[in-house]
Amino acid sequence: MPKIRLRAALLAGAILLAGAAGAATADEQYFPLQSYRVGPYAAGGTGFFGGFIDYLTLINARDGGVNGVKLTWSEGETQYEVERGVEVYERLKSRPGIAAWNPLSVGIAYAMIDRITADKVPLVTINHGRTDSTDGRVFPYVFPLLLNPYSETSGIIQYLGTRAGGLDKLKGKTVAVLYHGSPYGKETIPIYAQLAKRYGFTVEQIEVPHPGNEQQSQWLTIRRLRPDFVVLRGWGVMNPVALKTAQKTGFPADRIVGNVWSNSEEDVIPAGEAAKGYVAITTQASGTAYPVIQEVVGKVYEPGHGNLADRKRIGSVYHNLGVLNGLLNVEAVRIAQTRFGHRTLTGDEVRWGFEHLRLDEARVAALGAKGLFHSINVTCANHEGEGRVTFQQWDGAKWAVVSDWIAPDWASLRPIIEASSTAYAKEHGITPRDCAAEEAADSQGGQQAAAAGR
Repeated sequence: MPKIRLRAALLAGAILLAGAAGAATADEQYFPLQSYRVGPYAAGGTGFFGGFIDYLTLINARDGGVNGVKLTWSEGETQYEVERGVEVYERLKSRPGIAAWNPLSVGIAYAMIDRITADKVPLVTINHGRTDSTDGRVFPYVFPLLLNPYSETSGIIQYLGTRAGGLDKLKGKTVAVLYHGSPYGKETIPIYAQLAKRYGFTVEQIEVPHPGNEQQSQWLTIRRLRPDFVVLRGWGVMNPVALKTAQKTGFPADRIVGNVWSNSEEDVIPAGEAAKGYVAITTQASGTAYPVIQEVVGKVYEPGHGNLADRKRIGSVYHNLGVLNGLLNVEAVRIAQTRFGHRTLTGDEVRWGFEHLRLDEARVAALGAKGLFHSINVTCANHEGEGRVTFQQWDGAKWAVVSDWIAPDWASLRPIIEASSTAYAKEHGITPRDCAAEEAADSQGGQQAAAAGR
C-alpha cells in the first residue's frame, strides 16, 4: 500500500477506535493507547494491546467497570516510532479522566518522561524502560512494573549460574549478548559489563541494527568467539532470524537465553526447528489454564467482543502480558479509589494507586491469576515492585517452565540504580522525595479516614 494510503487508513482506524470508546465522562476512566498494529513489531503490539483491551472489556462486562466507573480507551497507531508516539500523546492528552499511559516502547517512554511529569499522569513501562526510573523518589510518575532491564539481567545471570553449577562457576566462561540496536537494546550494556567483572566471566556485546533481518556477520563473530552462552536481547523480526541464523552457524538453541522481549510464540514459531530447546525469561506464564484467561474467553470472546483477530493467540505470551498489564492498571485504579472515592480519578490520584500496588500471592489468586504471575509490591522507593521471573523452554509446540521464580539481586542492583537516579536528579534540578515522610503521612491519613468511617 502506498505510504499516503497507509497513513490515511491508519488515521481513519484511529478515529474509528476513538469514536468507539467514546468521550470520557464523570463516571468513566480513560486509557489512551499508543499501540502499534503494523510494521516490524506488529506481532508484539497486536498481542499486548489486544490482551490489555480484552481485560478492560472483561472488567466492564463482568463488573460494570471499577466500582461503577466504566473503563474507556482509544488507540493511536505509532508503528513503534518515537515521533508518532509523541504525536499520539499530544493529541490524546487533553481527554478527561486519563488513568495512565502504556506505550510499550522504550524510545516513546523516554520521550514522554518530562511530559507526563509535567502533566502529572503515570507512565507504565512494564518489563522495560529506564532502569533508574525504578527509584520513585526521583521518578514519581514512571512505573517500570514487574521488571526493569537491570533486574532482568540479574535474573538471566543467576539462571546461567544454575546452568553452570553455581554463580562461582561462571568464572572463566564467555557470554555473548546479541542486542537490538536501539535505546532498549543498549540499556543493559553497563550492567552486563559490571556483572561480568563481579563474577569473572567474559562478556562480548554485539549489536544488531534495526530491524534485525540480517545477522550473518554477527553469528559468524559468535562462531569465532565460541561463547558458552548467548543472551538474545532482541525484538520483533530480530528474534526468529537470530535462531535460524544460529542454527546455520552451528550454535545450539539450548545455549541461547532470550530476554523478556524475545520470549513469545511469535519469536519461535517462525524459526521452526531452529527454535526447539531455546530458553527465555518471562514475568508471566503462557497458556489458558488460568481463571482470568478463561474468563476472558467466556465473557469477552464468546459474546464476540474479543480484540484478537486470531483466537489461537489467546493465552500466548504477548496476550497474557497484555491481560496482566490490564490487571495491574485496573488494580491501581481500584486501590486509588479506596483513598479518593469511587469516581473518575485524576492521573495524580491513579499515580498514588500505582505506588500502593501491592498484590501478594493470595490477592493474585483472588484475581484469577494464580500461576500467571507471582506477585508485585510497589512502594514509593521501588516502582518496579520486586517482581520475580521464571524461565521457559520451547519444546517445538509450546513453552514449558524450567525454573523456579527468581528474585532480583537487589543488594547489588539498588546502589547502581540510586547512583544513576541521583545523577539524573542533579542534572535536572530534582529534589528526591522523602518516601519515609510520605508513607507516614499516608498511614496517618488512612487512620483518620478509618476513624471518620466509624
